[in-house]
Amino acid sequence: MIQKNIEKIIVTAALAAAATTLLPIAKTTFRPLLAGGLEAGAALVDRVRSCLQIAKEEVEDIIAEAQFERMKKQLDSEIALMEGEQ
Repeated sequence: MIQKNIEKIIVTAALAAAATTLLPIAKTTFRPLLAGGLEAGAALVDRVRSCLQIAKEEVEDIIAEAQFERMKKQLDSEIALMEGEQ
């Protein structure tokens, strides 16, 4: 029991000493990586937004064309009815 407690204390002290040495190194190493990751994430968000905008415009075009075709058919049928009455 005492042996395990001593081992735990030694391991904890070693980890604490290693952490004080490794944390500043890790901090300076990961900071540029984090900045690059944030830039890549922002670029990805911009690309997704532009793709969604293009898709929205395409859907609006399809709807407008369908409405135009429907109106054109309605006018053609009304003209045909008027010509049939004369």
